[in-house]
Amino acid sequence: MEVKLYVGNLSYSTTEEQLRTLFAEAGTVKTVTLIKDRDTGRSKGFAFVEFETQVEAQKAISMFNGKSMGDRDLTVNLARPREERPRSGGFGGGRRNY
Repeated sequence: MEVKLYVGNLSYSTTEEQLRTLFAEAGTVKTVTLIKDRDTGRSKGFAFVEFETQVEAQKAISMFNGKSMGDRDLTVNLARPREERPRSGGFGGGRRNY
């Protein structure tokens, strides 16, 4: 069963390849997803790293939570399930036509 980790407080210049290389020290990395702004393409400062097993994920948390990468201390923990958010009707949110 795959286990997904949240990795936060990343420098905006961090790449997926850098994360993959770092987290491979803890085990087999299945995927790395660096979250980017939809409009600018710039990193939002967090990512998700997916491991093959719970044991590898826990090892990664132990190894890298609080570890300095660049000029920042990483936040690494188990990712929470994505929450469904209501969709707004556009830029104005829930505008109603009366």
